[in-house]
Amino acid sequence: MNNIQLAGSSALPFIGYYPELAEPEVKPHLQLKPFITGSHGVKRGRGPLASLLRHNKLYPLFQPIASLSDGEIYAHEALIRGPDQTSFHTPDALLQAAAHENLNYEFENQCVLLAMERWGHLGEPGRLFLNISADVLQQVLKQSGCDSLIRLAQAYGVSPRMLVLEITEYERVSDMDSLAGAVQEIRSAGVSLALDDFGDGRSSLRLWSQLKPEFVKIDKYFTKAISQHADKLKTIQALQQIAAIFDTSLIAEGIETEDDMRVLRDMGLPYGQGYLLGRPGRAPRTQIEPKARVVVRDRTVAVFPELRRAANTGSISRLAVIKAPTVGPSTTNDELARVFFEQPKLHALAVVDGTRPVAIINRAAFMNEYSKLYYREIWGHKSCLVHANQDARIIERNHNVDELVGILTSEDQRYLVDGFIVTNNGRYEGLGTGDQLVRSVTETRIEAARHANPLTYLPGNIPISQHIERLLARGVEFVACYADLNNFKPFNDQYGYWRGDEMIRLLAKLCQAHCDPRSDFLGHVGGDDFIVLYQSDNWQTQCESIISEFATQALGLFDEAARIAGGIQAEDRYGVPRFFPLTTLSIGAVKIDHQKFSNAEQVASIAARAKHEAKSCESGLAVRLASEFQD
Repeated sequence: MNNIQLAGSSALPFIGYYPELAEPEVKPHLQLKPFITGSHGVKRGRGPLASLLRHNKLYPLFQPIASLSDGEIYAHEALIRGPDQTSFHTPDALLQAAAHENLNYEFENQCVLLAMERWGHLGEPGRLFLNISADVLQQVLKQSGCDSLIRLAQAYGVSPRMLVLEITEYERVSDMDSLAGAVQEIRSAGVSLALDDFGDGRSSLRLWSQLKPEFVKIDKYFTKAISQHADKLKTIQALQQIAAIFDTSLIAEGIETEDDMRVLRDMGLPYGQGYLLGRPGRAPRTQIEPKARVVVRDRTVAVFPELRRAANTGSISRLAVIKAPTVGPSTTNDELARVFFEQPKLHALAVVDGTRPVAIINRAAFMNEYSKLYYREIWGHKSCLVHANQDARIIERNHNVDELVGILTSEDQRYLVDGFIVTNNGRYEGLGTGDQLVRSVTETRIEAARHANPLTYLPGNIPISQHIERLLARGVEFVACYADLNNFKPFNDQYGYWRGDEMIRLLAKLCQAHCDPRSDFLGHVGGDDFIVLYQSDNWQTQCESIISEFATQALGLFDEAARIAGGIQAEDRYGVPRFFPLTTLSIGAVKIDHQKFSNAEQVASIAARAKHEAKSCESGLAVRLASEFQD
């Protein structure tokens, strides 16, 4: 949180007269004594913050940290504020003043004291998160030791086991080993640790590993609008894996909307903090805000955002490599020929200068020249580079799929005939062939389409299955709808793939228009098959609208003659010409009871059966109960 961490390096011009601070000194009802010496800067300081500290003008607020699964208040974080209605009320102003007046230590010292004093005075039994920078924490432990902090907490009536030191500004730590040793002493006394704002660009995974804090707070950048950003969701899922390794509980900061809270809840984040749950207040809260309580009670499964473009999956890791020998720039044509004679199945050889490949020699082209009359006598002892393609295609193991596709579509087809050179970190590894490349690219594209369809960018089979599994695990009732086009193949054959793709995109657009993105999941199985997983109550009306609007809008993709005739003449799958009606849409809908299904495959299968029944329904919509399909 930014109540301790400096917002920037620029200092405010703290000079001149500040009438809002010119008040008589007021003694607090409990004398606050620093738990280590070092308040001389406050006594001598003439700046506005020094005056605030001397006059005890700061006060703490408490913001709740709540369980995202049941909404119970788990802890409170202490946040410091300056005098109301002054320019020093906000944390940023206080922090900049502390940096400008060189009072970081004194400022943090009093923040900790005020928070513990107030918490003890309130007699709150819950956990208290206290912000303290890594440098100040090390100073405290170095000068006074852990016992001083523990005795102070106990004097204020605060149990050390209810304290969580939230370490800030840890990106500045120069000696991580020293800090790790210091916090181990604190932990032995029962105090827990938290890392603040993890993921803000200055985070240290090494520090997480060394300190093994009980809590890590995820920076609000990753939680803000997470319901709309798949990349943020993937990042937090990666942090969840790390947290599991270190046995750390994650706290999502900055939760401000119901949609974001619902996604974070369904991701399994244990705790959350933000304005939606509760704003900072002078007194601790007993429950979270009403809007947040509604989310907790709502059993609707959140629809996770998916990447809107098909994933490339990065590298062609399955690319088959021929472990072929190499030749050098000084290798003679006679020596090259002997290698080819010894390995008759080798289609080419790479020319390597040290470990760096520089060219490739095609076997067929070379042997055709080598077999000519007098060739060996004239050219046999000369360098093989005369036959080399020095513009060889070199592919790194982690080449992007789209870059490899460029080989297949290039006008220069030598790359398919000669093959290409495979390197690992720039060093020669082997050779690849054109047919291997085609196979690898195809496999990679198929795998990518399982995650996101390359035509509509809608979630593919893997995200569809994952969402069904989440619906079943949550025990909610939902409706699985399988949508499929009637007479699409004749249309596609008649008008071509371009117009066929337009029809598929039209169906995707209509399905999206009739889904609530917060609760209804739309996936593209492949081709003209789509699945909609409805949690919305008006699912039947939405399905009827999709069918009706498709029937109207799809007419524009047919020629006028076909629209007048009501269909087209085309060959069926057996090659027999016949008349096909205009393309329409069928949807099979099945009401799913989670108690009767154990996996996503069963749900998809029964929805597909309902779709087949829908093709014979005049309305295009078949609604069934799951029990109607069971034996």
